[in-house]
Amino acid sequence: MVTGACLVCGKPLCYYEQEREMTCAACGQAFLSRASCEDGHYICDDCHARQGVEAIMAYCRASASRNPVFMVQEMMDHPAIYMHGNEHHIMVGAALIAAYRSAGGEVELLPALAEMRARGSQCPGGTCGFWGCCGAAVSAGMFYSIVTKTTPLSGKTWGEGNLLTAKALEAIGTIGGPRCCKRNAFTAIRAAVEFTAERRGVSMELPERIVCRHFQGNQQCLRHRCPYYPAGR
Repeated sequence: MVTGACLVCGKPLCYYEQEREMTCAACGQAFLSRASCEDGHYICDDCHARQGVEAIMAYCRASASRNPVFMVQEMMDHPAIYMHGNEHHIMVGAALIAAYRSAGGEVELLPALAEMRARGSQCPGGTCGFWGCCGAAVSAGMFYSIVTKTTPLSGKTWGEGNLLTAKALEAIGTIGGPRCCKRNAFTAIRAAVEFTAERRGVSMELPERIVCRHFQGNQQCLRHRCPYYPAGR
């Protein structure tokens, strides 16, 4: 079992190998899930992410930044963005779309953000462990597919989208676990910015050094093994 924090009672979360039928404490609907808190409380992905996703969409619609890491760091400070959660599966791609446009990339912002929200919402929480495929990396791949208008019948960009996702996954996997949505988001964005500059000629910006501001909220923080951990801590 791995632990986090229950949004209902604050007790540790438990992750199970097999799905169980659970009732969302917020909306009352029944779902099959592998996560609950020690007391059995369960919040479905939609209820967990709803307020955070609205904040992400509002921020990305208004931002003129070319730096997607800066953007996600600001969004992560919003109280509706939790330490871990499936809202990050939308946030990564949304920040990349907005930064890509600000950097001169050709994309219609509002339809692209709406599509990112729709696609990212289909990637459930816990994929990093249960699927072996972190949602932050998948979100970066979604960004690339959206801005290149890639479909399953595309040629060059079909391959490029998969290569980008693979590069993001390799970078995330090389650092190792346990999971951290902040660390994985930064890592996926770095891979996407570098790949997009190489393949599309659109140069988004990255900070000279990425410093995590949320490590104290992660019970499984890698500390000095994380490339974004503040020096001297």
